[in-house]
Amino acid sequence: MGKTVATETDRPDTDDSGGDDADGGAAGVLAPGLYVVATPIGNLGDMTERAVAVLRAADRIACEDSRVTRKLAQRFAIHTPMTAYHDHSAPAVRARLLDDLAQGARIALVSDAGTPLLADPGYKLVADAVAADIPVIPIPGASALLAALTVAGLPTDRFLFAGFPPPKQAKRQKALGAVAAEPGTLVFYESPQRLAACLADMARAFGARPACVCREMTKRFEEVRRGPLDALADHYAQAGAPKGEVVIVVAGAAPEAADDARLDALLADALATLSVREAAHAVAWVTGLPRRTVYNRALRLADDGGGD
Repeated sequence: MGKTVATETDRPDTDDSGGDDADGGAAGVLAPGLYVVATPIGNLGDMTERAVAVLRAADRIACEDSRVTRKLAQRFAIHTPMTAYHDHSAPAVRARLLDDLAQGARIALVSDAGTPLLADPGYKLVADAVAADIPVIPIPGASALLAALTVAGLPTDRFLFAGFPPPKQAKRQKALGAVAAEPGTLVFYESPQRLAACLADMARAFGARPACVCREMTKRFEEVRRGPLDALADHYAQAGAPKGEVVIVVAGAAPEAADDARLDALLADALATLSVREAAHAVAWVTGLPRRTVYNRALRLADDGGGD
């Protein structure tokens, strides 16, 4: 049986009441560790005081693109040295950062915009830091994922962030089919050039579910467009590719759709090794569904798949 590990960090930049000190480490008092720092997704006014303080007090900033981060640093008078780092960097770059952290360095990790690791670089560095018992401290802030979710008008009590769908249609349709039965709200990132095609594939995979396309969140030309998936697909097919970054929020599956998908998955597994009759009997016993209902569904699946 696996074990769990809890870590606690003694942070001079916080107090016991749950609030942060005003300087948040601006005086250079920052505990050793890796700081995962969120930065604005567009509007620089969303930069938090704590994030500025941490970036100023850190020994080094590991950033996705130093040219992008340098603009942010100039805006907030941050003079901390930078190292370009992303998930495709040479292993030696990550090794150097981990060596510095092991020796007590304070390193801040940022992406070009938003919260690192959310469809942005950082996972490998954080995973290796955790494995080495190096403290990892979140400095929360802006996130396109959460910003879009809060304005979509869809349920927020349960959601699945599915990242970027595959760019090729066949793989994209397969990936969408894999989450079609998810009852929670679905959130995707997508490029403007593939938006219309992706929405059309979503309409085929999910039906005309309510959805929302959020574009250029927090920026000058912010747009939030809501409607059924098929209507949104038609709109962007006619309007052409929009400018800016895009988040797509889609309603989750209705309970009966999720149940049908689960039944199909169970039958597909059973039909791989059993006859139709045997598979139906086994799945009916597991699910408690009427045997005739399950048998008829198994027949259709076997016919579609060329089984007996």
